[in-house]
Amino acid sequence: MLQHTTLSLKRAWNTWSDRPAEMVFLPLGVRITPILYSTRSRTTSAIEPRRNKVRLGHHAIDGSRIGLETDHSGTTVAFSTVKSDPFAIRGSWEGKVSGEWGLRFWVTIAISAESGETVRYDVEKGIALVQIGTRFVAVASAEAPVQVTGHETIEALRTDFENNGYFHLASRSDHAPVIALRFNLEMMRQGAYAAAVADSAALAIEKARASLIKDVSAEILGSHVGTYGGALDAIRDVVAWNTVWDETNARPYTAVTRIWNLGKFAVWYNDQTFAALLGGVFDADLARENMMTALAGATPQGNIACIVTSNDAWVDRSQPPYGALIVWQLYQRTGERSIVEASYETLARNQRWWRDNRDPDGAGFLSCGTSDVGEGLYKGTAFGARNETGMDNSATHDEAVYDPETRTLSTFDLGLNCAAALDAEMLAKMAGVLGRHEDAREFDAIANRSRNLISEELWDEHRGIFANRQRKGGFVRSLSPTSFYPLLCGAATHEQAVRLLEHLKDENSFAGAFVLPNATRNDPAFAENVYWRGRIWPNVNYMVWLGLRRYGFTTEASRLADQSYDLFMKSWREERIAAENYSAVTGEAMDQGDTDPFYIWAALLPLMAVSEIVDFDPWGGWTLTNVGGDVSVGPMLSAAGRLHVTIEDAVLKASVNGRLRISTDIRGTLSKIVIQNGQFSCLIDPLDVKGSITLAGVNATDIVTARLNGEAIIWSACAEGIRFEIPQGNQPSQLDVYLSSIGTVSAQGKT
Repeated sequence: MLQHTTLSLKRAWNTWSDRPAEMVFLPLGVRITPILYSTRSRTTSAIEPRRNKVRLGHHAIDGSRIGLETDHSGTTVAFSTVKSDPFAIRGSWEGKVSGEWGLRFWVTIAISAESGETVRYDVEKGIALVQIGTRFVAVASAEAPVQVTGHETIEALRTDFENNGYFHLASRSDHAPVIALRFNLEMMRQGAYAAAVADSAALAIEKARASLIKDVSAEILGSHVGTYGGALDAIRDVVAWNTVWDETNARPYTAVTRIWNLGKFAVWYNDQTFAALLGGVFDADLARENMMTALAGATPQGNIACIVTSNDAWVDRSQPPYGALIVWQLYQRTGERSIVEASYETLARNQRWWRDNRDPDGAGFLSCGTSDVGEGLYKGTAFGARNETGMDNSATHDEAVYDPETRTLSTFDLGLNCAAALDAEMLAKMAGVLGRHEDAREFDAIANRSRNLISEELWDEHRGIFANRQRKGGFVRSLSPTSFYPLLCGAATHEQAVRLLEHLKDENSFAGAFVLPNATRNDPAFAENVYWRGRIWPNVNYMVWLGLRRYGFTTEASRLADQSYDLFMKSWREERIAAENYSAVTGEAMDQGDTDPFYIWAALLPLMAVSEIVDFDPWGGWTLTNVGGDVSVGPMLSAAGRLHVTIEDAVLKASVNGRLRISTDIRGTLSKIVIQNGQFSCLIDPLDVKGSITLAGVNATDIVTARLNGEAIIWSACAEGIRFEIPQGNQPSQLDVYLSSIGTVSAQGKT
């Protein structure tokens, strides 16, 4: 009788539906649904962000701590849920602001099952109980409800309130598909309930009662304080709230937003890969689920559909191929070869599809298009072709003409070509991990050729910037931050890269208090402030930041991370808005109607901030940066285990699974970090002054060999473990330490 069996047990109780206050035990399909009723307005609320004012608070990835506030007809109610174990939850509410007499404002806890099983209420025991197969779910409340009513559906319960008011008694019942426990804010301004699952009614009741009185704090532990404070917490909350259950395809996935959707489910290829990247910060399973959801749009032709929803599938077009980049980043973070193996074939086919279907001149350059397959909306139109950039109404497309013969636009799109070059580079790395050496050579050659073409043909020497170009003509006038994407794919020469920085600092183009605008400030399109015409997009900022880091422009990258963090926190701290896009003039999120307030890729802005301290870089691997200011960030996922990093008094410490592993006073970055059985290694940035690295929990007798740049290095014992002194120098230094089995540094600590 289990409804869904593909989830880890720790996530079984969670906010799976589009009603964020509703808790669902997914394996049995049991739902606990709060319903509010205002006598003043004679309306109900199921607390749905699309219709009701909801402030989404903290949310652990596994649903162990959840909080939100909602406003209905002037009354504000806060809800929180804690999970005492995988089979039991405790929910509570508190009336914060009264918009009417509490006696007339009702909080109802409705219990139902997807299977339609009858829920029964025992007045003497004060227990609602439903049996599904051999399992029982019991719900107990801290105080007895004012009355208990029965209904066929949640909608019938709402209709009963709205048609008959709160004095109506005819719907009283002790058994129905939906049992409603009704409370009011005069008698129960604060209230609580608990729900528990067990294999007998008696055990379920006992567990529910125990959970009701169990002292479990509803506060979620802060995961990021100090420098860039709250950044990791924000990523967690945006990911967790947007992770829902797709009933059509029977799968969990992190939606672009739980507030807005197209039909019963909606998957944009790029957005879904970013969801995988963000989910992977905390949970490898969640990353896999999102990556597989993204790749489920793969077609027999080889492309990955631009979008797939319950209403439509745009299989005639795709989106920029960032999938291999994301998978490689996840591999850097988790060290799990299976993530690479599961995605490789689909991503390799997609790269070849781009080359076979979007290079009408056979010149090695890609143009956006729309193939003659499927029946997707906008198929065979210029707008449909522009969808392949993800920047649908960007001014960079204003001069592009749709060619029905080749089914492509007349321009070489810079952003698309850079994405495809980067994709080939990452695929070569993935092929190397899998031992597919022939493929690695193929994709390396594609990446190299693409980089050379971009550098030579898409560089506008007159303006000193990269730009879109007509296939048979000159450069287009309008620019966007994709002009910096040649840094991302490694196509820019040193001279070109230096000139690009001038535009990054120019307040007539991309610089300003709020960055990066997706039209230059001197472009007429900028003033329109509509979607890709002038607004700031988190995914674009992230890509430019990644490119700056690749080229070693760390000062410029850190400045962009700072500005992106400040932009995000402007709307997040007080309003809990994580916006799809932002105004480049005011930094406001909701200044116009084409912005979703809780969008998944908004979390890329705080991800940049976190990554300034801890990153899993496509080229530098696991990196730690001592930024100087005090900070505590974690836990997060790493290949070595659950990672927590602190910086105090200019000393950075990295702990894995609760054990201190590394301590360093080096002001700068350690990259390509490896902590595995018997080995520690890292690449150290050039040092202005000497510094030290300490391996905690290691004794002198444990060390087999230790080398700095291939030469033996002396170490010394200290209270924490073994310390290595790193001399100053103007070149990076490679530290390699090998340990005996007695002194193994592992995810579990010293063995």
